[in-house]
Amino acid sequence: MAKVNIKPLGDRVVIEPAQAEEKTASGIIIPDTAKEKPQKGTVVAVSESEENPLTVKIGDKVLYGKYAGTELTIDGNDYLIMKEEEILAVI
Repeated sequence: MAKVNIKPLGDRVVIEPAQAEEKTASGIIIPDTAKEKPQKGTVVAVSESEENPLTVKIGDKVLYGKYAGTELTIDGNDYLIMKEEEILAVI
C-alpha cells in the first residue's frame, strides 16, 4: 500500500486497485488485451468529515462495481476515487 498525498472530500475514498490476474488457475497466461479490470482494492485515503463519518478506513480491502469511481494517476500509480456508497463490501 503506497502513501498517497490526496485528501478526498465529502463521502469519497481513494482506492488502490489490485493487480489484474496474470494467469488463470490452470496456468494459462492472460494477454494484456484480455485482462479484466480488477474489482477489488485497498483503501488508501478517506475523507475526514465529523458530521458524516465513513464506515471504511485506510487499509480495508474492498469490493466495488466494475465501472465504479474515477480513475486517476498520482506519481505513476493508478488509483480510483469514488463515493463510499459505490463500495459493495469489505473483505
